[in-house]
Formats: sequence, C-alpha cells, structure tokens
Amino acid sequence: MPDIATATPQMMRRVNAATVLGAIRSSNAVTVSELMDVTGLTRATTISVCEDLMARGWIRELEKASDSYQKGRPARRFELDESAGCVLGIDVGVLKTTVVVADLRGRTVGRASEPFRGREIEAEERIRVISETALLALDAAGVAADKVLAVTVGLAAPVGRDGNILVSQPFWSLFDVGLKKALHDLHGWAVVLENDANLAALGERWRGSAVGVDDLVVLLSGERFGSGVMESGRLLHGTAGGAGEMAYLNMVEGVGSPDGLAALARLWAAEALAGTSKSTLRTAAAPGHEVTAQHVFAAAAQGDKVAMAILDRLSDRLARVVSTVAILLNPELVVIGGAVADSASALLETAARKLANYTATPPRLAASPLGDAIVGIGAVRHALDHVEKNSLDLELRRVQLPAKDTR
Repeated sequence: MPDIATATPQMMRRVNAATVLGAIRSSNAVTVSELMDVTGLTRATTISVCEDLMARGWIRELEKASDSYQKGRPARRFELDESAGCVLGIDVGVLKTTVVVADLRGRTVGRASEPFRGREIEAEERIRVISETALLALDAAGVAADKVLAVTVGLAAPVGRDGNILVSQPFWSLFDVGLKKALHDLHGWAVVLENDANLAALGERWRGSAVGVDDLVVLLSGERFGSGVMESGRLLHGTAGGAGEMAYLNMVEGVGSPDGLAALARLWAAEALAGTSKSTLRTAAAPGHEVTAQHVFAAAAQGDKVAMAILDRLSDRLARVVSTVAILLNPELVVIGGAVADSASALLETAARKLANYTATPPRLAASPLGDAIVGIGAVRHALDHVEKNSLDLELRRVQLPAKDTR
C-alpha cells in the first residue's frame, strides 16, 4: 500500500481496484457492505470501484434478490466474471517444462507437460518446447492464445525483483535464454519471471500445508536444495534475487553440498550396492537403469536394512539443512516440496527429532501435498497477483472456460 501522504489519485485508484478485485475473486458473491468490511474502503469508493470494474468487464452485478419481507432497497451483489480471461503458470525445469492454464479464480482448466531433448540444448530449442507446451495446455483448456492476460514462469535460478536472472554459475545459464521477450514476440503475452522456489512458497501458502502461515520456508529438495522464503507474508528476494539460494551448504559441516534428497538417495544407493550388502534394491531397477529415490523409499517401507540406513542418513542431512534455515531465518514452518515431497514425509519424524539437537529454534516440518505441481500452482498465484495489480491496464477479451477442474 503506498504512503497515503504521497500517493497520487491515480495510484490510489489502482490500489483500490486491485484490493476490490482480489476480495471479489476470493468470494462467490459479495455485497457492497461485505466489500467495505474486507477492504476498509468507504461505501462511495467501493461502489465507484465496482462500477469501474464492471464497465471494464472484470465483474458483473447479480440480480437483486426478491424478498417481500425485506425492508429498504435490496443489497447490490457482485461476482467475478470468469470469462474475462485466463493466466498461465509455467514451470521450467532442467529436463521438462509444465504449463498450467487457470481461470481468474485460479481454477486449473488445462495442463500440459513436455520433456526437453536433453539438458544441454540451444536456447532456441528450449524456447520452442516451452512455447509449444503452452499452446498444448491452452488447447486442452479450449482457450485461444490471445486470451491470456498474464504469464509467470518459474526458473531454477535466482531472479531479482526486476525480473532479471542472476547468472553467476554455469547451471543458472541454462535458463537465461531470453524467454520473456521470446514469448512476448511470439504470442503478445505479458511475461514475468520468478525463481521456482519462491513460486513454491506462494503456492504452498495459497493451497498447500502453509495456508495462513506468514513466516515460511519451502525447500525444493529433489535434485538440489533451494528455498523460497516468506517473512511476514512477503517473499524475500535480496539485492539480486539470491535470497534463499543454498550454495552455502558447500561450507556446512555434515552437509557439504546443496545436493537434494533424490540425488543423495541415488548416490548412496549406488555406493551401498557397489559393495557386498544384501538388499532388495539390487533388483529394484530394470537392467541398465540406476536405483531411484522412489526405489529406496519403497524398499525402506518394506523393511530393507540398506534402504532404511539410507533414509536415516537422509533424515540427518535434512535436519542439518533445516537447522541452518532455522538459525538464519527462524520460520514458523518449513515445508519439504517438489517431486520427492510424498516420499519425504517418511523422513519428517526422525528429522524433527534430530533437528532439536542442532538448533534452539526448531520450526515445524511438513511435506507439501502439492507434489510436482507446487511451482506451477505458485506461478498461477503470481500471475493472478499481476492481473489484479494491473487490472486497470489490461485489455479484456471474452473467453468461455470449462466448468470442471481438470487438475
């Protein structure tokens, strides 16, 4: 919220429009009085904003309820016009990209996922796959490409508040492919870039296990540890987008690298099987394929001693990583997210016990229920925020969206 003393009428008009639109989006139908309670605006301002949003196509007024016993004028009620447009949430990983199409309530109406041919591919090919996947998702939703109001792209690299990628390590350069300009040139979309772990934090607080939690860290913990940090309900970016980056784990005793749980499970399983240990893991994978983290967790659940020993090591590694976060940031909750979240729930009880030995301020631990959709869900939330903030500037186009959630 801008400083009232310095805010211009134009700024206040934008803020009020975003506030009212957000309140209406979160409700099925609301009266002027209910909007006043939620937003703190006066009746005259609330009515003026609603009429402006109606004229622009964002909301519609419902018919007044007929009640012969009600005295006075019936209350005016408004609801979001879901035909006003849609948003895209794009998760760009190293090996694949996933695109989610959502209506203006954040309801998923289409989704598509496609692999990249390899890790080291040219920028043009990476852009082409992402663009084609987005069109596939729109086709699944029955929505034309020119109906998209905003796009948020999640990348496994630091992204500053200005939307620029910090490229200081070779790995991050995989994502510095000019995607924002390319998607705008190809489709005319307004594109915003954001770090994938930051989006995971937004998604978790919106629809995961952290609803209502203001001091939160979400750890993406598959191939590499990365964290999205929320303090007092706001994302932390740092000067160049590096807040939450975990390369410092190279220097932490007992940790030694930012390798994630899935990568460590594969590595430690391969080391164990290189010896003479007896384990069902030896036949878990098909010939010529390596043992995966899922194999390790499944074998441990069946009582395999080698797999159980690996899980104990993983829980200790997780506890040490979380303890560094707890000491630095003191969050209320740390959520383990990403593709290994379902399996990682088996580590939480042991990790919580170990955590108490490493820090005087242990946070609660939880596994995300959002699975590998966590970044895409957060990207949708981010895109919706962008739409609400810029509601007075966006050109609306009518679009019919399916009534059923296909996620």
